[in-house]
Amino acid sequence: MADPYSTLGVAKTASEAEIKSAYRKLAKELHPDKNKDNPKASERFSDVTKAYDLLSDKAKRAQFDRGEIDADGNPAMPFGYGGAGFRGDPRAQGGFSGFGNDGADFGDIFEGLFGGRGGGPFGGFGGRSAPPPRGANIPYRLSVSFIDAATQAPQRITLADGGTIDLKLPAGVETGTQMRLAGKGQPGPGGNGDAIVTITVKDHPFFVRDGANIRLDLPVTLAEAVKGAKVKVPTVDGPVMLSIPAGSSSGKVMRLKGKGFSQKGGGRGDQLVRLMVDLPADDAALVKLLGEWRDPRNVRADLGV
Repeated sequence: MADPYSTLGVAKTASEAEIKSAYRKLAKELHPDKNKDNPKASERFSDVTKAYDLLSDKAKRAQFDRGEIDADGNPAMPFGYGGAGFRGDPRAQGGFSGFGNDGADFGDIFEGLFGGRGGGPFGGFGGRSAPPPRGANIPYRLSVSFIDAATQAPQRITLADGGTIDLKLPAGVETGTQMRLAGKGQPGPGGNGDAIVTITVKDHPFFVRDGANIRLDLPVTLAEAVKGAKVKVPTVDGPVMLSIPAGSSSGKVMRLKGKGFSQKGGGRGDQLVRLMVDLPADDAALVKLLGEWRDPRNVRADLGV
């Protein structure tokens, strides 16, 4: 994989927030659901996900920046070339020393060449050799319905090995949220990698997310708006009854507490219901009912007209 910073289009000094913002923008643009006829977009989406997986992990990002691992998370130099030159007799000032009557200290030679002593026959290949690499991480994509995301409904995902696992969605889940399943990746000498699940929250036909709140435009009849009424309102938890005050105008917003998205800090947002008076078209009976009635107010006074 290419340099993860280049893949996400950010500088190496980018903050966590900048990296996350760049990833979300690219994830929405390249998501396979929006590019079904473009396999290159799917490949790019996978690269972007892998890059974000590395850079969003503080430890891995630091290792990459120090050159200890490559863009795929594998060790870049397993034996860590450390010291300088060949060293034999410590009393010598340079060159190949210690090969005369004093004998050759091969441990010192390899210590100088590979950067420290180990437990091998010649002092080892580096006292700080890298641990065996873990297996590769496996990326997964999970599409979640709007209502499931709001209510944190359990989700089941099928892994590469054919097994299944039930996931509990985190509070505040949104498109681009990632979940890490430890040890569910590819096997490796140093242990299994992880499964990285990237979530996409689907749009809803009439609910709209606004942070932790949910907005809904609710059609009401003229009679309900004028006289007041109790009407049934859909929520992500199921329908509830809402009391509409008499004399309500279109645009009036009413709040249903605790009917929004789960929040990271606990609790849930609200559902904001905007009343929309829906008048019938060409209704002669309504015209006759109004008769000669006129509203004396200047309802556009605040607009200067």
